[in-house]
Amino acid sequence: MPLRLVFMGTPDFSVPTLRALAEAGHEIAAVYTQPPRPAGRRGLELVKSPVHQAAEALGLPLRTPESLKPREEHASFRALEADAAVVVAYGLILPKPVLEGTRLGAYNGHASLLPRWRGAAPIQRAIMAGDRETGVMVMKMEEGLDTGPVALTERVPIGPDMSAGALHDVLKEKGARLMAEAIAKLERGELRLEPQSEEGTTYAQKISKDETRVDWRRPAREVHNHIRGLAPFPGAWCTMNLGGRSERLKLLRAELSEGSGSPGTVLDDLTVACGTGAVRLLTLQRAGGKPVSAGDFLRGAKLEKGDRLS
Repeated sequence: MPLRLVFMGTPDFSVPTLRALAEAGHEIAAVYTQPPRPAGRRGLELVKSPVHQAAEALGLPLRTPESLKPREEHASFRALEADAAVVVAYGLILPKPVLEGTRLGAYNGHASLLPRWRGAAPIQRAIMAGDRETGVMVMKMEEGLDTGPVALTERVPIGPDMSAGALHDVLKEKGARLMAEAIAKLERGELRLEPQSEEGTTYAQKISKDETRVDWRRPAREVHNHIRGLAPFPGAWCTMNLGGRSERLKLLRAELSEGSGSPGTVLDDLTVACGTGAVRLLTLQRAGGKPVSAGDFLRGAKLEKGDRLS
């Protein structure tokens, strides 16, 4: 019979899994998501998370604790008497009493091929590192960071020009189907778990603002991976000089190109020299503007051969 589940997630990546479990007929005892946060230019409006909005649309009970550390939260969670918890990009640490607060445990949908890229930003890190393959996994959670035994895996190739945004959209749908399959197996008592290998472990640290700026001294392939790995958010960036004024420029899409010169020098048609080789910029965004193609950008900004991006 269908399971009684607690779902825990916050961003858009989590929503397809929530919907897949609801459509499969499982009882969602509660949806946990992070509280509404200030947004907008002045931060005056509180915005509900994508999971919050999806749960409301599905008519599911919601909980938005700031933390799961208080003992009253542990008791409240156990009182749901759920069979299992499903966790997808929730964003809060689950303490041991929560991990053990259901009959069958907590299961996490993770966007990497564990043990590679444990942690917060596996999609961006895989592309920035130049990986040619990633995937989604369902694992049973334990107290370590993404260290639990794995139930199911689906591998996904990373195209040479694929952005983090495009990969995110592929993985969230595949992850939803994989989790629905895992919970169906759990329901039938057929879910098998395999310990993770400790070989090849890497950690996907959260992207910091300090590392988003492009370093044109790096080889072209590394610059290209940096740009696509941060697109569309938070976005790689550089600065350009227009009319004696320095302006920040977000780089959203590029491709490898031919050419050489001093790193950061514009060669032609927005081809920019790197430490070795060059990249051609295809989609850009000026401060306060919208993303535009290279052609449209050049019609509005006089960036010419020999100019420097820094």
